[in-house]
Amino acid sequence: VLYPLCFGFSVYSLLYNHHKSWWSWLIGSAVGCVYTFGFIMMTPQLFINYKLKSVAHLPWRAMVYKFLNTIIDDLFAFVIKMPTLHKLSVFRDDLIFIIYLYQRWNYRVDRKRANEYGLVAKDMEDEQGATPTVQDGPAANRTE
Repeated sequence: VLYPLCFGFSVYSLLYNHHKSWWSWLIGSAVGCVYTFGFIMMTPQLFINYKLKSVAHLPWRAMVYKFLNTIIDDLFAFVIKMPTLHKLSVFRDDLIFIIYLYQRWNYRVDRKRANEYGLVAKDMEDEQGATPTVQDGPAANRTE
């Protein structure tokens, strides 16, 4: 579906926009396609969160990284003179980030669901908060 859109954008740009050379048109068309596919590469996580109705597989470190990346991109989009297409690509990242935050707020973390290592959050809390117990059996008889 996106290949015809990229092709259509390239043809539209060739016919209706002014370019200094063929090379300029080719670079501009390639950039438009890269921005389109960059947007598409960010949306699968949104779909996964929606289908699972959980964000347990989206760690906070990744969210902090996305937040910092988004803030820095926005800052440079306002401060530095850049092409309009690039400014639009910066703000599409903001849209994806806002949807991520909404999903984080709406779905919460399902503590009963197993993570990628097969561990459940409630079991991990029990292991970390448990007090050491006296072992029975051969391991208890060893001296160190």
